[in-house]
Amino acid sequence: MTTAVLAEDEDILRVELQSRLAEVWPTLQIVASVDDGAAALEEIFERKPDIAFLDIRMPGLTGLDVAAALAANGSTTQIVFVTAFEQHAIEAFERGAVDYLLKPVTAERLQQTVARLQARSASPSLSADALTTLAQALRAQPTEPKTAPIRWIVASSGTESRMILVEDILYIQADNKYCVVMTAEGESLIRKPIKELTAGLDAEMFWQIHRGTIVNIRAMKSLTRDDAGRGVLKLKQCAHTLAVSQPFMHLFRGM
Repeated sequence: MTTAVLAEDEDILRVELQSRLAEVWPTLQIVASVDDGAAALEEIFERKPDIAFLDIRMPGLTGLDVAAALAANGSTTQIVFVTAFEQHAIEAFERGAVDYLLKPVTAERLQQTVARLQARSASPSLSADALTTLAQALRAQPTEPKTAPIRWIVASSGTESRMILVEDILYIQADNKYCVVMTAEGESLIRKPIKELTAGLDAEMFWQIHRGTIVNIRAMKSLTRDDAGRGVLKLKQCAHTLAVSQPFMHLFRGM
């Protein structure tokens, strides 16, 4: 039986996609349905589904980030990107996607994607030329302006609010619906979920190393690997160590 993972940060759209898939591909088994890129990466790494439907714009790790991590880990999962922006199709194909779906996803368009997935399963090389041609045709699409990364985070305690400079952050960890921000001065509780808080951070400066952990790369000191392929990260200005889960270990190949 063919298996799939769905990753979409909007609950209504995720449920709708799952419902439409059930209509056009009744035998497809959805083994996990998640709302952020880090969770998607861990579920795909653990369950090894045949297909992953990835929203491109998710807080923290984007769908493109997930695809890059999967490629770095040698994953054979076929990728279908879901996006509201057609210009993302170019990079989608460069990441090895089988197809991309524009929101709102129609039953007819989804049926075409299902047919392509089934054909590629029978003959993996069938669609490579077609995808290259389509990517070239879309290359003239206008690009969406990028939002500048945030510079400050506000931590509130009672009636007092404290401004934390982003570059002073050592790491961020999820704490139920909130998150803990650690600096050299100590920790602060931020009343936002981690995926909302990290959406505005510079992805080149802050790496996701675990489903619930983001680290400032400037704070990293050393990494110890275990036999299971996981890691323990030591920091420069903090005695705490951070666990690096296996799906994110590819980030440290140069260390």
